[in-house]
Amino acid sequence: MTTIREKTSGFSASFKILNRDLRLIFTSNLVGAFGDGLYAYLLPYYMTEALGASSVEVGALYALTSLTAALTLLAAGALADKYDRKKIMIAGWVAWIPTPLIFAFARNWVQMVPGMLLWGFWLGGPTSTAYIVTAADKDRLTLTFTVISSAWSLGYIFSPAVGGYIAGKVGMQTVFLVSFVLYTLATLILAFIRSQHVKPPEEEKLEGYPSTLTLLKTGKLVAISAFFAATMFVLMMYRPFVPKFLADIHNYGDFEIGVFGSIAFAGSAVLGIALGRLGDKHGKKFALAVLMMLCSFSLAVILLTGNFYLLALAFFLTGASYTVWSLMSAIIGPMAPEPIRARWISIPQTISMFASILAPYLGGVLYNTSPNMPFAFAIVMTVALTLITLFQKF
Repeated sequence: MTTIREKTSGFSASFKILNRDLRLIFTSNLVGAFGDGLYAYLLPYYMTEALGASSVEVGALYALTSLTAALTLLAAGALADKYDRKKIMIAGWVAWIPTPLIFAFARNWVQMVPGMLLWGFWLGGPTSTAYIVTAADKDRLTLTFTVISSAWSLGYIFSPAVGGYIAGKVGMQTVFLVSFVLYTLATLILAFIRSQHVKPPEEEKLEGYPSTLTLLKTGKLVAISAFFAATMFVLMMYRPFVPKFLADIHNYGDFEIGVFGSIAFAGSAVLGIALGRLGDKHGKKFALAVLMMLCSFSLAVILLTGNFYLLALAFFLTGASYTVWSLMSAIIGPMAPEPIRARWISIPQTISMFASILAPYLGGVLYNTSPNMPFAFAIVMTVALTLITLFQKF
């Protein structure tokens, strides 16, 4: 039987593969994730209950965030291949700092719009992926990405429950203010990582590499972009409505919803590292297929029962779905030459974001028709994506 000490030892061993800069990125993500998790999981519920937003309006707000992310990813990729990647990552966090303050002072859902726009500024997406690929041990790349991704999961383990507790006691405004402080601290931690500039091979010139427009015509890149776009669409269609479903159908309150969120991110931390090891040992597509199967099974449990303990198990397993982005980064990152790595990475990330812009809106429409519909549709799609994954060539 695996003991708690063995599990802790396993995580410590995984953490040791990170060098100094990657450990600082891990720490920054951990602090920022705790701040983000204080309100992110409760936000759709808050929009509905406190600000009077309908399901469709909640979906529209999240679609706006996805649209902003899609528009910033290509720009981030171009900037990260031209300037210091460290500074671009810091700029990404700086854009997030005002977000919780805007949410704190919003008095209706329309006033949330500026905050949702800033929340979508994702300058760190392709930039951090390119930085990690360049800095990491290439033989342990999948595990490196899932370990760094686990920082977000670890940050979210307790923060949704803490955020729910604070919200219940003193209100969401205090939650937002604490998040503002933690976002600021996460930004400051990144100031201590080393700079990283693109260094093309001595015999080549940067101008000799394909333009972004040419990359968009690359068959392999287009195919993998379409696959991940479909995956992100399915996940973003139902995810904003999970807290609302727990409240509307299973009659859980703020604190219990926060606890389920914490359990999901605990599952993400544990399962993410397990999937990373699986990907390095048996192939990335196998790890991705397992992730999809866990997602499908957990959604079925959420639909079929309101039992707290069964839901706790389901939320632990659904935590695997939060590692999609790190597996996607591990698959795409090594494909590109170093001088254009960030731009290459930004293309599937951008296409995925554009594909998911309408996903929350569609989820809201389906939820208005029947609360079960977004989740039932997601189950069918995740099964289909599992089968497609097994035939992909990564």
